[in-house]
Formats: sequence, structure tokens, C-alpha cells
Amino acid sequence: MNEIIWPQDYLPGFTENFVSNEVIIAGLSAAQVWPLLSQAQRWPSYYANSANIQFHDHIGPDLQDGVSFYFETFGFPVEALCNEYVPPTLTSPGRIAWHGWSGEGDSRLDVHHAWLIEDLSGGRVRILTQETQKGKPAEDLAKAKPNPMINGHQDWLDGLVGAARLSPGM
Repeated sequence: MNEIIWPQDYLPGFTENFVSNEVIIAGLSAAQVWPLLSQAQRWPSYYANSANIQFHDHIGPDLQDGVSFYFETFGFPVEALCNEYVPPTLTSPGRIAWHGWSGEGDSRLDVHHAWLIEDLSGGRVRILTQETQKGKPAEDLAKAKPNPMINGHQDWLDGLVGAARLSPGM
């Protein structure tokens, strides 16, 4: 299966925190899932931990490589820059990733959040989301039990799948 493409400074294992969540679901396709993730303003409709999505100098509705945007999640106001945007095809996975940051000094949190959506045999789709984090807040999140990042990203995946099942064409 395919994997996330990491910027050198955000390789898992070399940052303060790393989380990975994945689902493989029958009866959905990458084409059905993609618009729900690529259109950031739709996130709050199925993921309660996202809010106030705003584009900077971009009309949308889809994210694109180089687009800057703002959103709130896990109690953090996040400025973000989409740095990977490749829609899925019948033979290759869709990829979306962004660098996000919040705070300054000791409260600064930097993340690389990446998604991979690919069709598998038998009418299945694989949705993988992984995030690496740097900074003191990342250290604190890594130690928290239960892990808020693992649980939050699972909620995002579950909401994404639920919304895709309800989308037109299902």
C-alpha cells in the first residue's frame, strides 16, 4: 500500500509527537470521500473538532497546493499552508497535506498533517491520516492519556466515512 510523503523536518520518530489513524471501508470509493476532505469548509459538518475555516486569498472550495488557510482544532487557532494536493485517480491515491502552526515561543506548535485516500480491490477505500508535531505542546499531547490526537483523528475518520456514506451517489 502507499504511504505518506514526509518533509525531512517532520519524519515520524524525529518529532515530539506522531499519530496515525487508518480505516479500510467496503462500499465507498476515493472519489466519494475526496470532496469531503479537499473542501475544508465542509469539515465542521462531519467533524465537531474543526471550526471557523477561513481561506486567505483563495476562493475555493477545494484546497490547492500553496493555499493558506485558518481553522480551529483541539483548542488551538491554526494557521496552515496546504503543501500537497493530488486528487485520486483510478490508479493512484489522493494526497492532501498541510503544515500548520499555532502559538509562539514555548507555546509554539508546528505540525505536518497528511492524508492518503486510495481505492483498493473489492470496492474498498483506504483512508490514512498521520500527523507529526513539534514543540512543547506536542510533548504534552504525546504524554496525555487517553491520547487526544489519536481519538480526535479517529473521530475525523469516522465522521468522514459517515458523511461519504450519506453523500449523493451512495
